[in-house]
Parts: sequence; C-alpha cells; structure tokens
Amino acid sequence: MNAAWDELPATFTTLTARERGLHVRDLYRLRDEGEVVQLSRGVFRKADAPPAAHPDLLAITHRAPVAVVCCVSAAALHDLTDEIPPAVQIAVPRDHRPPHIRFPPVEVFRFAVATFEIGLTAAEVAPGEWVRVYSPERTVVDLMRLRASLGSPLALSALRRYLRSRAARPGAVLDIARALKVLSSVRAVIDVLIAE
Repeated sequence: MNAAWDELPATFTTLTARERGLHVRDLYRLRDEGEVVQLSRGVFRKADAPPAAHPDLLAITHRAPVAVVCCVSAAALHDLTDEIPPAVQIAVPRDHRPPHIRFPPVEVFRFAVATFEIGLTAAEVAPGEWVRVYSPERTVVDLMRLRASLGSPLALSALRRYLRSRAARPGAVLDIARALKVLSSVRAVIDVLIAE
C-alpha cells in the first residue's frame, strides 16, 4: 500500500480518501480486492481493522454526522432491550433535513432543536471509534414518550430493565422527562415499577 492508505483511519469516507491522496479508482479497486469493505454509499472500512461491534452505526455516523442513535437502537446499544429494530433509528434536529440513506436502512426521528442535545453521549462501537447516542436515561424517556408508535411493552420493558441495573439513576430520568415535558406520565410509571 502507499502512504495515502497508511494515513486513512479504520473507517473513512470517499472524501477522506481523496483528501489523503487516494484516488477513487484505487479505492474501488481495493474494495474489489477485499482490502476494504463498503459499509454504505461512500463509507468504507479497512478489512484488516479491528472488528467493529456495530458497523451499521459507524456507517450512519459517517453519512449523517449530526444524527444521534436513538430509541430502540439506543436501547439495544445500552442493553435495555433484546429487540433489534429492522432499521437503525436516528434522531436529527427538526431544523435539519433528514438524511436519505438506503443502506443500512434507517428510520429518522425529528426532535425539537431546543432539547435535541439533552442526554447526548457517545459510545465506542469499534476500537477508538465513537458514535453519538442518547444516554440510557434519555433513551427510556424517549421510548416512554413515543410508546404510542414504538409500543408500550417495549417502553415498559426497557424502563424496567434500566431501573434494575446497577447504574440506574431514577432522578436523572425524571430530570430528562421534565425537560421533555413528559414528567407526570414517566413519574407515574416509575412509581409503579419501583413498587413491584
């Protein structure tokens, strides 16, 4: 390989490859030879890179840097559910155009700009590679407030699993619920689940 190849991170875009001096023609030759794996349109990963636990999330992060992994995808990442959504669920601020990504499949939620960054954190999905994701606390609140479309059983199960974890912080959940204007309904469910 050449110096341009050595300068590339484990996961990269076509633009990054071009900026580092790797011609697009060479990039696609490397893909065809199995030296890189194409994760999504314009997103690649070196075949000899350490395994990624969530390559779909890496692809989405590179395609839509403003997006945040949310809802069921975030719950799965935080081990709050065993359910795997058929599409990666991401949130974007309402003032942004939703990304159009065919692969991996995505489901886009548009959240209020004023509260978009509440509970924002990051998760390492490959060695040294991070994705933006909502915290477990924000995730359970989002599942509760979207339970009409995502399902009450899923929301209740995730909240129950969260409350039983050693890292549970019910006060933080209530703070986020207050900020997202769903405090009374979330508090009522937490009271019932704690009393079980």
